[in-house]
Amino acid sequence: MYGWIWRHLPGNVWVRGFISLVLALAVVYALFQYVFPWAEPLLPFGDATVDGTGAGGAGAGQ
Repeated sequence: MYGWIWRHLPGNVWVRGFISLVLALAVVYALFQYVFPWAEPLLPFGDATVDGTGAGGAGAGQ
């Protein structure tokens, strides 16, 4: 897949490298601005228990 993209980019090696960098930065930007905020409510990151009062917490079975 990456070879196909590389072959279809215009210019010499330096121009292709610059375009590849810009495309990678655009993908990262899109992920952080649109995809991750959309998916965050769907993921269980806020369900962590660190105080040890849950089942099997610190000192359980003693």
